[in-house]
Amino acid sequence: MKRGKFIALEGGEGTGKSTQSRLLAAALQDRGYSAVTTREPGGTPGAEAIRSLLLSPPGDGWGARAEALLFAAARADHVQKLIEPALASGKWVICDRFLDSSRAYQGGAGGVGDNAIMALHGMGSEGLLPDLTLLVQVSPEIVSTRLIARDQGNSDAIGGRDADYHAHVANAFAALMAAEPGRFAGIDGEGSLDDVHQRIMSAITPLFGPAA
Repeated sequence: MKRGKFIALEGGEGTGKSTQSRLLAAALQDRGYSAVTTREPGGTPGAEAIRSLLLSPPGDGWGARAEALLFAAARADHVQKLIEPALASGKWVICDRFLDSSRAYQGGAGGVGDNAIMALHGMGSEGLLPDLTLLVQVSPEIVSTRLIARDQGNSDAIGGRDADYHAHVANAFAALMAAEPGRFAGIDGEGSLDDVHQRIMSAITPLFGPAA
């Protein structure tokens, strides 16, 4: 059985990753590929339980180190029980956020540091990396408009943090892509849904191989 491909969509809040994940999966299925969409934190019952703890935390919430540990635990369960079995069976996995979100949010904006995040990932998920990470980038002004429409004043514990935090996240994502250009593709997330989708399809073309 030929191993499937693993694609992660990354970016800050309100960049349209979830919608584009669904469009990508549908396009892959139209081409005859079996595709699975999933998300982080989440994707398995255990990881979804941790998602609830992270986005609606008890008491005063989690510190950055505790957040990093919880994300790593959720990811370990997700990789073991959903992502790796799907890839091994030949399916393409499309994940809304993965490791690089932890690197940007907790590692960068939270100050935990990239080495600590990568060490947790090595232990919990055996260092699994996507075949391609699509970094969807949108201007802060458009993001603000989208979040107001999406959340209607009810942001989760991470999405509701201040603008400086989210600017730090965006800068951390950009730095990761600059440092690892072979693993990332930057996607302009502005314009119509179809415009963005077509950019994503162009970016993933090399994954289809010579027989596509």
